Amino acid sequence: AMEEVSARFVAQKISKARWRPLPAAALQPPDIFATGSWDNEHNRLALWAVGELGSGEYLGEPQLLCDIGHDGDVMDMQFLDQERIVVASSTGSVTVFRHHQNNQTLSVNQQWEKAHCHVDQDTSCGGAACTGVICNNPEIVTVGEDGRINLFRADQKDAVRTIDNADSSTLHAVTFLRTTEILTVNSIGQLKIWDFRQQRNEPSQIFSLTGERVPLHCVDRHPNQQHIVATGGQDGMLSIWDIRQGTMPVSLLNAHEAEMWEVHFHPSNPDHLFTCSEDGSLWHWDTSTDISEKPSFLHQGGRSTAYLSHNTINQSVVCAWLNNDPTKDRMEITNLIPNQTLSVNSLDVLGPCLVYGTDAEAIYVNRQLFA
Repeated sequence: AMEEVSARFVAQKISKARWRPLPAAALQPPDIFATGSWDNEHNRLALWAVGELGSGEYLGEPQLLCDIGHDGDVMDMQFLDQERIVVASSTGSVTVFRHHQNNQTLSVNQQWEKAHCHVDQDTSCGGAACTGVICNNPEIVTVGEDGRINLFRADQKDAVRTIDNADSSTLHAVTFLRTTEILTVNSIGQLKIWDFRQQRNEPSQIFSLTGERVPLHCVDRHPNQQHIVATGGQDGMLSIWDIRQGTMPVSLLNAHEAEMWEVHFHPSNPDHLFTCSEDGSLWHWDTSTDISEKPSFLHQGGRSTAYLSHNTINQSVVCAWLNNDPTKDRMEITNLIPNQTLSVNSLDVLGPCLVYGTDAEAIYVNRQLFA
């Protein structure tokens, strides 16, 4: 089963990996992804091709299409559209890069310098890391270490909206709930909903993990059920929230042994969820119904597969993630990289394809996730 995974050593610690979105009607699997690096002397944004050449010949390992230097660590990255990528920097700047497909080059299309900054006594602005970015073309939302939220619009010079002291702690990640609402997670275990239609600079709702204020590092919204949100934190736990009810998570699932860096629902198959961690693991969480019909690759040697109880009571996709009584539910968890040791910093899933990047200075692509 392992030959579906191709690896490429890149001599850079990879902080982010993202598939280029496919055109709306596309039937083919994704073929291009972007990576950003961190903790290197010179960080880079790079674009890679995988899959088949026009001749139908299989490429094998990912091939570099083009790359460009990036000032500071790449903290987060999102495609705005087929050509443009928005990159968040540890320097506090937010840059939109354009991919020129005719000659395979990357250039800076637009930049908001010091979108995030700490204002010191002399009122000069020292950069604060921009920790998260999310796009809903043409809108771009960024959050940062400075507790600020920015709403930008592509091709507009000034921010459309800035909430300066949105949070007194570090904001770690952001996602859109709907076109006018975002959700942020912070370093003291809180989720906050912000409604851009409201003028006041206060969250419309606050949720929090009970007890210890464990920092939350990542968040993703269920693609079809907008009230279901998954978060991951410092303690490696996966939390599932229903933002329609209560202020606490619906379920807390023991996951990784160290920080969870990213969580992603599969965009078209959301009863599958993926998480990656500082502990070197990447987990595939599967709540789809019938385990007996599972693809056999989940059971092959060396892959630790854990089963929760099985009962087929009231099994809908929604219920699968919201059911906090595991006896009524089933979930299968597979570590897709059993013997990795260094941090898996980022992953992305699209169609049958998974890409992930690590501190072992390598990128990995699995093109047959559901084979």
